[in-house]
Amino acid sequence: MDKFWLMDEQFKTIKPHLPTDTRGEERVDDRRVISGIIHVLKSGGRWVDAPREVYGPRKTLYNRFVRWAAKGVWADLFATLANAGGPPRRCSSIPRP
Repeated sequence: MDKFWLMDEQFKTIKPHLPTDTRGEERVDDRRVISGIIHVLKSGGRWVDAPREVYGPRKTLYNRFVRWAAKGVWADLFATLANAGGPPRRCSSIPRP
């Protein structure tokens, strides 16, 4: 499967909706991590299969996915992307866990 990367316009659309309540060290690049998470979800693969050289540490992908899923962040981000329009093949939708 091709590697997924959020387009500039998509990232600008969701950036205002990203959590800002982080403490401690600065968060790893959001666009890179979100693209990696979407890559894993779209491919149906395992976290360990995400190319580290493209998306960064797999544990970061998994941890961010789990934390944001618990907060409902993913449902909001994907709804924002879907409502922004554009070709449907470029938008993803995942139900809230």
